[in-house]
Amino acid sequence: MSGADPARVPLVDVHAHFLTDRYIQEATAAGHAQPDGAPGWAGWSAAQHLELMDQWGIAASVLSISSPGVSFGSPEASRLLARHINETGAELRRAHPGRFGHFASLPLTDIDHALAELEYALDQLGADGVTTESNLGGRYLGNPHFAPLLAELDRRATPVFVHPTSPPNAKDVALGLPSAVLEFPFETTRTVADLGIHQRFLSYPRIPWIFTHGGGALPLLTDRLEFFRSAFAGPEDTTTPLTEQVARLWFDMAGTPFPHQIPGLVQAFGSEHVLYGSDYCWTPPPFVAAQLASLESAAQPEGDTWRALTTRNAQRLFPRLKGLA
Repeated sequence: MSGADPARVPLVDVHAHFLTDRYIQEATAAGHAQPDGAPGWAGWSAAQHLELMDQWGIAASVLSISSPGVSFGSPEASRLLARHINETGAELRRAHPGRFGHFASLPLTDIDHALAELEYALDQLGADGVTTESNLGGRYLGNPHFAPLLAELDRRATPVFVHPTSPPNAKDVALGLPSAVLEFPFETTRTVADLGIHQRFLSYPRIPWIFTHGGGALPLLTDRLEFFRSAFAGPEDTTTPLTEQVARLWFDMAGTPFPHQIPGLVQAFGSEHVLYGSDYCWTPPPFVAAQLASLESAAQPEGDTWRALTTRNAQRLFPRLKGLA
């Protein structure tokens, strides 16, 4: 791959975003001109993304739509926007075989619409999984609203990439900062707590869940969550400890993985489910380059490298990517 150091193992990027003009227009019209407190919308093109992937030594990127997702309009408008996004993602994958994958977006307001789009995206478009936001208007993924969808995702063993979005009270708690600064890591933590406390990981054990930004505050707070769960459990409660449940999840390293975030994650939950994520196009190229430099200058896993480890992990999760990197 041109521009890449041949000595570096090519990466698989599971946290990469794309945009379309229609998506930006509809989101802006719905009140998201500054999504999650960002100054404005990022720019994206397939050509620029591929050029940057070559510079960064990234063999393949699994594309998704970031926050606010597609479920911000009427149920019918959300359904149509999801179909547009998913067909665009499939076109990108066909146009650039081996370079792009795609997590399908689902219209979550109406679960029947979500189930229909899931079937279409997986069976007709060949999506690599689905993406969902951490909450839908304050309903987190452990809410009964999502149970039929989780059951189908479990039946299909579909990878689910959970991207943070603003909490319902973001303006009150974000300290005037964009939600990505503090609220996104806490949203990841809150969503995992919600799913774990409501035993969704145990009820739907075949779903490979992918969470972002090194697991947010989970390395610090999972023991605390388990303490309170077990303290109030009845004597007949034999639930697998949350610490064990969380260790089965997958986590990407988008954001500021080193020197502290990923070593803390690995110490808490091991390294077998750690994945690479750039967060491009919402993370500008100079900051992705700096993140990659930190990946390569950090203390490496014993007898391994972060590049090789995360690529192997991604290929276990997405077998079709074997041989691409």
